[in-house]
Amino acid sequence: MYKDGKILVGKSGEKEIFLNPSMANRHGMIAGATGTGKTVSLKVLAESFSDAGVPVFLADIKGDLCSLAETGRESESLNERIATLQLDQDGYCFRKYPVMFWDVYGEMGMPLRTTISEMGPLILSRVLGLNELQTDILSIVFKIADDTGLLLIDTKDLKSMLAYVNEHRNELAAEYGHIAPASIAAITRALVSLETQGADKFFGEPALTITDMLQLEGGQGVISVMDCRKLILNPDMYSTYLLWMLSELFESLPEVGDCPKPKMVFFFDEAHMLFSQASQDLLNKIEQIVKLIRSKGVGVFFITQNPADIPDGIMSQLGNKIQHALHAYSPKELKAVKAAAQTYRENPEFDTADAIQHLATGQALVSMLDESGIPGMVERCMILPPQSLLGTADDTLRDQMIKANVLYSRYATAIDRDSAFEFLQRHWQEMEAQALRAAEEAQAEKERAAAEKEAAKEAAAAQKLAEKEAAAAQKAAEMAQREAEREQERAKKRAASVASTAAGTIGRQIGKSVGSLGGTFGKTLGGNIGAQLGRSILGTFLKL
Repeated sequence: MYKDGKILVGKSGEKEIFLNPSMANRHGMIAGATGTGKTVSLKVLAESFSDAGVPVFLADIKGDLCSLAETGRESESLNERIATLQLDQDGYCFRKYPVMFWDVYGEMGMPLRTTISEMGPLILSRVLGLNELQTDILSIVFKIADDTGLLLIDTKDLKSMLAYVNEHRNELAAEYGHIAPASIAAITRALVSLETQGADKFFGEPALTITDMLQLEGGQGVISVMDCRKLILNPDMYSTYLLWMLSELFESLPEVGDCPKPKMVFFFDEAHMLFSQASQDLLNKIEQIVKLIRSKGVGVFFITQNPADIPDGIMSQLGNKIQHALHAYSPKELKAVKAAAQTYRENPEFDTADAIQHLATGQALVSMLDESGIPGMVERCMILPPQSLLGTADDTLRDQMIKANVLYSRYATAIDRDSAFEFLQRHWQEMEAQALRAAEEAQAEKERAAAEKEAAKEAAAAQKLAEKEAAAAQKAAEMAQREAEREQERAKKRAASVASTAAGTIGRQIGKSVGSLGGTFGKTLGGNIGAQLGRSILGTFLKL
């Protein structure tokens, strides 16, 4: 309840316990066992900040915070608390508050999305459950995407980028170091598993512009309620998403230093999920954000069952505390109660550790920072009741409010613009086309080579056949020539024989003629002369 420029949290008898808005960015904590009244305390603070004109963000784990949008109703227990705290004198009345509904899955509120790039490798490795080496590999993949100008918007972009890095890991090793295929495979498996849990719904565009939550309506801060009933089924995803929102607030808002009231208050319910199994790097990042976001005018309140769930480095930053009952049924739990009691500035009127164990529902130990930032003495008080409806809101009313919101048209429809997936698809298609063209060219070259080989073979065969035919022709010509020569020789011999016979005949005839003229001597002489003359004639003939 907002009163006199301060937030009235509860009353201890006649004493009013206030939270100074100027100290809200020193952060705070609401702790206590299940059923002790943490949700009521959360609603009272959210309503009061809204009345002070401060936008609020809170996670609705059980579905009972959406009722901030409905006017409260009387009940016996509520009337009794109002009377006990004498709230009628303070202007207490039932009322509703301006609320915006969000839902990562887009079912019970406007879709609340972010991109892979905006989530970043360190926070994303948390939700993927990666070890230190795999986280380093994921950081390298993000670096390569940045260096090549590729946008990582949704999970298919990251899967494509992982495939690209794995395919070119040997080429990239010289600049980015060794990239183990096993680590790439492990990240891909984790990403596919995350997709089965609805990651395709909350990684995408249009991504949330965090400043859209910093709205006022009629002077009241708008309360952004994120329905987490489905998201909480995956604790790592839930805590990682809220951590991302804190990071976005830190990176988006300007430095304002100390101011009369915060620019926004962020309530982190079931905060123990944020710190369980978190790596040291992640814890360091959370601690850094919590420390530095104060200067951006943002107050962060962690809601958890046991203060021991919050690491010491972060616990030391929480100046405003509301501690509901804790039960100690074992030595370990008793030790935790005593440790919680020691974090408060002691009140001499009661034993803090004993009081924590005996608080009734709706009662709490409260310690707030004063105007100077000094922790106030712990007070045992009754927390105020909320002015809005206790319980769950009507789904029909919620749906009407979602669709009537001016931001609904901006976030309702998902957009899938050109990013790493599309670029790499074109790259691989081009590579496939080049490979196909190369294969076709290789096949054509192979066919040309085969054709040339066949033509050469046929030419060689034709040449061989021609040579064979030429050789056969030459042989036939040679044989014909030899036959002609032999025939010529035979003709010569025949001519010689004929000539010889003719010469002999002529000689004898001459001889006879001479013989008849010269007698016996003449016959002899004439025969010899005739023979010589015949031979001479024959020789002359043969020469011819």
